[in-house]
Amino acid sequence: MKTRVIKSDDLSYAVEVIRSGGLVGVPSETVYGLAANAFDSAAVSRIYEAKGRPDVEPLSVLVPSISVAATVCAGIPKTARLLAEAFWPGPLTIVLPRRDTVPHIVTAGNHTIGVRCPDVEKTLLLLRQAGTPLALSPASITDEHIIKSSDEVLAYYDGKINCIIDGGRSASKVEPTVISLVTEPYKILRQGALPEEKIRHVLSLLQGN
Repeated sequence: MKTRVIKSDDLSYAVEVIRSGGLVGVPSETVYGLAANAFDSAAVSRIYEAKGRPDVEPLSVLVPSISVAATVCAGIPKTARLLAEAFWPGPLTIVLPRRDTVPHIVTAGNHTIGVRCPDVEKTLLLLRQAGTPLALSPASITDEHIIKSSDEVLAYYDGKINCIIDGGRSASKVEPTVISLVTEPYKILRQGALPEEKIRHVLSLLQGN
């Protein structure tokens, strides 16, 4: 397999790769990741094969909107809709119950799933054109080996994945905030780029209605 690097805005080849069960290297705000069709368990398993890791960790799922998040989450509460309206696209992962239609390999058997709408133009375009949520794993192999450019993805994954979308160098050093809305009240699972006080402010508007 020859890995193609896509530098233009024409993502038709990457869309074809996703729809046919292949792997695409995609930019995010913080690092590059390996993406596959979240509904295709065989495609998701190829992420682990490319990384040389067992499938024991849950993957995040990228979506272009809260309406598409409803295809992988077993219900979207008002709190999730409000947060998505306020902060998506952006550095907020929302954890909700998983739909049974999502392969267990995506969540490592967990009954919850983390969804996020990335604030990266080309990755959003891929999501919209491919028409499916994307399971995502960081391309980085270790915490010390951080992959933040398409050249770095190619250096490690050449011949292991189908293509890489060049979105420039990932600039942010702070990971997205992760919030669980599985139970009330909400729980911050990881404090990241989005401050909790902003989340509290938005949710207080709902309580005031």
